[in-house]
Amino acid sequence: MSVQDYLDKHMLSRKIEDAVNAAVRAKTSDPVLFISNHMKKAVSSVITKVKARQILDSRGIPTVEVDLYTNKGMFRASVPSGTPIGMYEAVELRDGDKGTYLGNGVTRAVRNVNEKISEALIGMDPTLQSQIDQVMIDLDKTEKKGELGANAILAVSIAACKAGAAEKEVPLYKHIADLSGQSNLFLPVPAFTVISGGKHAGNTLAAQEIMILPIGATRFEEALQMGSETYHHLKAVITEKYGAHGCHVGEDGGLAPNISSIREGLDLVKEAIGRTGYNEKIKIAIDVAATDFCIGAKYDLDFKSPNKSGQNFKSGEDMIEMYKELCNDYPIVSIEDPFDKEDWEHIRNFCGLGICQVVGDDLLMSNLKRIDRAKRESTCNALLLKVNQVGTVTEAIEVVKLAKDAHWGVVTSHRCGETEDSFLADLSVGLATGQIKAGAPCRGERLAKYNQLIRIEEELGDQAVYAGEDWRQS
Repeated sequence: MSVQDYLDKHMLSRKIEDAVNAAVRAKTSDPVLFISNHMKKAVSSVITKVKARQILDSRGIPTVEVDLYTNKGMFRASVPSGTPIGMYEAVELRDGDKGTYLGNGVTRAVRNVNEKISEALIGMDPTLQSQIDQVMIDLDKTEKKGELGANAILAVSIAACKAGAAEKEVPLYKHIADLSGQSNLFLPVPAFTVISGGKHAGNTLAAQEIMILPIGATRFEEALQMGSETYHHLKAVITEKYGAHGCHVGEDGGLAPNISSIREGLDLVKEAIGRTGYNEKIKIAIDVAATDFCIGAKYDLDFKSPNKSGQNFKSGEDMIEMYKELCNDYPIVSIEDPFDKEDWEHIRNFCGLGICQVVGDDLLMSNLKRIDRAKRESTCNALLLKVNQVGTVTEAIEVVKLAKDAHWGVVTSHRCGETEDSFLADLSVGLATGQIKAGAPCRGERLAKYNQLIRIEEELGDQAVYAGEDWRQS
């Protein structure tokens, strides 16, 4: 075949002429680069390669990272991981070989991406997120993604989402908004972890986290400043009261002084907020994670104190009274998992009081069936969205829609084992969840999310809207 025949067969002469004309109209100073980019845009993108590897998360535990290739470039995603808490969440596939990473390796999940998922997705359009996710779900053939592994599937799903945004030449958050049908974008109110307890820290505090919400800020950038300043004032307060050794941190960056009482922790946070001068602009939230210390029908608030365990048991009714008193004495606007994940009765009774936002994490596990039950029974009024509990971007969008249909609040959440991937930030903006929980305003894997929100706010410019006082209605 001659050169002219080749040009004619693929209509290259016309395409090249169009690119040159475009370069002339643009008066570009670098015509070769301009023409190259113009030609590249003229070609529809497809997935050409998917490559996975094993990396470590913020706890030093293996997780899955994926590089997905199209003719527009390479798109990388890594997935977080947490402690599995029940039969209702998607399954992380781990190797189980105790001689390697104590059984936590993910080479099986990596192999499933490289040998099975990759083959199934090559040639697909990356903008068709729901079709890509459905192909992986069909390939897995199990309800909880236990064959291929939710960690394998989600890493590919997120990478494909990033590739889809690039193909459309829009920001990732805008692509997610398009996928979900969301027209209004909001910068979420961050729930900064400032004190860690429960299973996330080595102190004797039963509750897992005390958080602050800068709902009085006017921009996300200001909210981040408020969170950072409060965190450092809290560090000073703790140092004054307990010495420098009181400033150890938990898995998500929260300070972990050796306290055992939730009131003791709340007093520390309240004093730190007072020192900042922000006062009414900052509210408080608690993640109790009560499932961790529920024994039968009782709650052991001293479960981390071997010498005291069993001496501070509380009934469900006692816990409700305790929460009522705490909400009266402190500016608490949200309580997560105030009871055991199967204690539907007391969660429903407490939520019915209308005192604060009641968030379902262990209760719901981002599971459609449990969310539907909670809607019908009015058990809680907010969803904690953990994407790796559902396993794909498409299913995460469906879960959020279900929660919003019930007029619930939605908290986009990190996991205790995080990576430097900032996808969560774009997801929270694209789905307009109004709230994001990504840990303390310190540690790189946490700040990756908060710093990305700064960039998104800057990019949106005058169109940027911080949820602020409307943190639950976004």
